[in-house]
Amino acid sequence: MTIKTRNRRKLCDTSLATDEVPVIVRLWMLRCLVPLHGHRSFVHKGYLDDDEEIAGVIGLAGWENDPDEFDKSAVITELRRLYRGMERAAGDCRLPKTLGCNIGRLASLIGLNEVEQAIMAFAVMLRSDRYLRAATSFLGVQSTQQVCASLATILSLPGVHIQRALSGQSTLSRSGLVSLDKDSCFNLHDRLNIVSSNFVDIMLGEDADPVDLLRGKVEVATPPMLTLADYPHLGPSLDILLPYLRQVVEQGCRGVNILLHGSPGTGKSELARVLAAKLGCELFEVASADEDGDPLGAEDRLRAVRAGQCFFASRGAMIVFDETEDVFYDGGLMRESTAKSHKAWMNRLLEGNAVPTLWLSNRIDDMDPAFIRRFDMVVEVPVPPRAQRERIVRALCTDAVEDSVVRRLAQEEWLAPAVVAQANGVMRRLGSSLPREQAGEVLLYLVDSTLTAQGHTRVGAKDARSLPDIYDPAFINADVDLAEIAVRLKGSRSARLCLYGPPGTGKTAYGRWLADQLDIPLLVKRASDLMSPYVGVNEQNIAAAFRTASRDGALLLIDEVDSFLRDRGGASHSWEATLVNEMLTQIETFEGVFVASTNMMAGLDQAALRRFDLKVKFDYLQVQQAVGLLRRYCKLLGLAMPKDVERIVATHLSHITPGDFAVVTRQQRFHPAACFDDFLMALKDETSLKAVCKPRIGFLH
Repeated sequence: MTIKTRNRRKLCDTSLATDEVPVIVRLWMLRCLVPLHGHRSFVHKGYLDDDEEIAGVIGLAGWENDPDEFDKSAVITELRRLYRGMERAAGDCRLPKTLGCNIGRLASLIGLNEVEQAIMAFAVMLRSDRYLRAATSFLGVQSTQQVCASLATILSLPGVHIQRALSGQSTLSRSGLVSLDKDSCFNLHDRLNIVSSNFVDIMLGEDADPVDLLRGKVEVATPPMLTLADYPHLGPSLDILLPYLRQVVEQGCRGVNILLHGSPGTGKSELARVLAAKLGCELFEVASADEDGDPLGAEDRLRAVRAGQCFFASRGAMIVFDETEDVFYDGGLMRESTAKSHKAWMNRLLEGNAVPTLWLSNRIDDMDPAFIRRFDMVVEVPVPPRAQRERIVRALCTDAVEDSVVRRLAQEEWLAPAVVAQANGVMRRLGSSLPREQAGEVLLYLVDSTLTAQGHTRVGAKDARSLPDIYDPAFINADVDLAEIAVRLKGSRSARLCLYGPPGTGKTAYGRWLADQLDIPLLVKRASDLMSPYVGVNEQNIAAAFRTASRDGALLLIDEVDSFLRDRGGASHSWEATLVNEMLTQIETFEGVFVASTNMMAGLDQAALRRFDLKVKFDYLQVQQAVGLLRRYCKLLGLAMPKDVERIVATHLSHITPGDFAVVTRQQRFHPAACFDDFLMALKDETSLKAVCKPRIGFLH
């Protein structure tokens, strides 16, 4: 039958075949348009605008879009007729088969009720079907209450059940698979969050394993490359952590969270894999980027970990959440971090998670104490000690790298395993194009560039323990027997020494020599290594230095200690006094050998002086010492010495130090001495630059 053209035309054969869209989707679309009054936006005053495809899907194709030939009331009448017919057949509407099977499997796995299953099915179809999205857009911007009311109508379910299913306490919300965005006010499509687009594709396209459903958000961890034997420096912590995790995994305990923190590259991620392998349980990692390589936001990652809690609760598994800075430190000056802005939710997660979770962080200095106290254990994963660093470097490097290079690298306190592994990967890719004799040099360059970029000091040109080419305590003018100190310390291995005196008198070199005599590692820290522009970081660096020396059994040598022990009476800022207090506390509690050196003894805090067992003065060389050292250097350089050398030294080199000899010897590369007089002149020039206090005129000196 043909109706007047000004009202409507006969349905066209070119209209979209409705078989292409599931019947249940057409039902949901009509419920949006009729009982929810979406037709008010869909049917315009004079035409259907650009919505002809939608009209074709619901069976309303063929209407004239010319305002002069359009009858709005007739269109609405027809729309209602189509809706009533679809409602009569609602009992026969079914979800796509694969989607229905996957939702049923999920419901059994995580315990979704029928209302939650219906909401999930709708959310999946809403993400995948553009016609359904278009139909819901006609409902306009919706509040939370309006979203619940709309879903109640679309799904033909009681509104109170919808509200309960979308509440934060529901299984659906706790799973993170589908959630309601309560902090925004957009249309229905934007208010319903779903864990990932991959989740939608898999739910519609294949019989899914739970792990596949979270693809792109939660991944199966790779097998570890190390073992517990590679973490001897964590012995006390692992002695507690490992049996604890074994018990909670076996018993299925809730609310188990472990915080592993430490500098980047110290092996936290690998440790998580090692622990899981040792326990024989599956480990799932929350991804930081999706399958396309795009970064995941903090809320996306939290939804993923929440979903993992539901999916893997019965598998005896663990979850690892790396780079927790994304959650705890992603705020700014004008915005709170995600964790703080969702503090109550975060606390509930840490108190009730079903799967033991390992949280990995490069820093915890500003983490809210309310979060920290909810972790069962907080374990620091520091850079491995020197002996372990040497073992790791040796294991990772090729045979072409000399032992001397391995030892030099192992001396670097900030050398994390990941830095060595990365450098080794570059060398392997270079392959045969890298000459064997250059392997050590290339490795040093790669490691050095990374450490420098991280803000650490460069890899030293010499071993940190190396002494000057000519070194003998007999050529040090000290007010105590330096060799006797070494003999005494071989028994106790505990002392606090303050070495003071003019620059170049051999204070730092003596610390190195003492470590050699005691056959213990040496940890050298200069003011530049410990000082930071940020308040509080200086104290942390000082504590870390003493902690590292204690762990490694090393002699701790702090050069320029006056930077940290200035008299507090002259402090102009509170942090200056705090810095001194921290240094004093660490000195007092340190049980190893601590050597401090300074050129400015007069400015030290009086309380600091009482902390030292010995205060040793280093002074300019005596004449006989200077003569003996001069003979050694002349022999090294092949220079003949005159017979009256003692007179020459007494006359011309009255304030010379071992450091002056070392400097002038290095200058030989630029201005080689042809004879003794040239070498003597260079020494005189070097000493003439010193600001030496002259004796005052008079009888009292």
